[in-house]
Amino acid sequence: MAAEIHSRPQSSRPILLSKVEGHQDVVSAALLIPKEDGVITASEDRTIRVWLKRDSGQYWPSIYHTMSSPCSAMAYHHDSRRVFVGQDNGAIMEFHISEDFNKMNFVKTYPAHQNRVSAITFCLASEWVISTGHDKCISWMCTRSGSMLGRHYFTSWASCLQYDHETRHAFVGDYSGQITLLKLEQNTCSVITTLKGHEGSITSLWWDPVQRLLFSGASDHSIIMWDIGGRKGRTLLLQGHHDKVQAICYIQLTRQLVSCSADGGIAVWNMDISREEAPQWLESDSCQKCEQPFFWNIKQMWDTKTLGLRQHHCRKCGQAVCGKCSTKRSSYPIMGFEFQVRVCDSCFESIKDEDRTSLATFHEGKHNISHMSMDISRGLMVTCGSDRIVKIWDMTPVVGCSLATGFSSR
Repeated sequence: MAAEIHSRPQSSRPILLSKVEGHQDVVSAALLIPKEDGVITASEDRTIRVWLKRDSGQYWPSIYHTMSSPCSAMAYHHDSRRVFVGQDNGAIMEFHISEDFNKMNFVKTYPAHQNRVSAITFCLASEWVISTGHDKCISWMCTRSGSMLGRHYFTSWASCLQYDHETRHAFVGDYSGQITLLKLEQNTCSVITTLKGHEGSITSLWWDPVQRLLFSGASDHSIIMWDIGGRKGRTLLLQGHHDKVQAICYIQLTRQLVSCSADGGIAVWNMDISREEAPQWLESDSCQKCEQPFFWNIKQMWDTKTLGLRQHHCRKCGQAVCGKCSTKRSSYPIMGFEFQVRVCDSCFESIKDEDRTSLATFHEGKHNISHMSMDISRGLMVTCGSDRIVKIWDMTPVVGCSLATGFSSR
């Protein structure tokens, strides 16, 4: 069944346009068809479906194809109308969709992985299908011959993937919380660097080739922006979600980042400002404010005949402080802290009221979100998840673009 939610007058929040229902299991991926009122979905119920909007305003499946194994990932190339579907058994199947989106023909199967496929991307220029999987590897295969070109193994499940078509750089996030930057060649690859900053598994990546920025979301509820091309090593931390960040999309023209979390939270971050980098936490054997020893500093405790204190850290200055010297909490959005976090008393005094003004807007998707995709040119977003529901959103009230004209520069 498909339900239509009639759009309300524009507000400063996402507008739910349609709700698509009918899957029998988790919807692994949902992608909007560019320039069409349609959605392609892949589900754990082993189906690939193409939903087209009918005259009634409802979405109904024009294609319903059953696979041999649950569908875990999907990529769609609109110009060639090629769909690549990753499965739980490690295989990737390629299909070609007809111009009227009413027929889908099988092309070939790629034996890409030995376990669940977690992410897929397709590069038309090199005719490569690149994927990551729970067999702890990235693979790239030739779509002309169907043969394996190369593999690279990691120490943990590879969970997400982004690829720069011009430089052949691949970014792979894994369950250990590490991101690996690889240079892919025809039959080999080289590791360029690894990025470490998250305290939980990497759940989503987004690469912006224009500004050469990498965004990563993780199960630690945070997002990190890595400045790959500019200030080397510069990272910005964004904390505003209450659950693991499942999907992210950076809108380069308006300098906004859209992120979705497992609890249905939708956040739109303003990245068009000069943000401050969160400090590295300093280590010390005693409080860097009052000099009282921490509980492991046995010598100073003995010398001063005092009990050791628990160590904390000020999120603004990074100093190691005791509880008595950090009794305050404050948000500090310019450093990415949209929640109230621990700060030392002196930093609390330095934060002005205007410094606490939020630099993001937060909205409720009202369903579990495990995957999100955006059609940036139209300001549309589709979300899906374990509740088996697909929702189509008008994001124009919060991302500064028009459905009729596309984006207008700010």
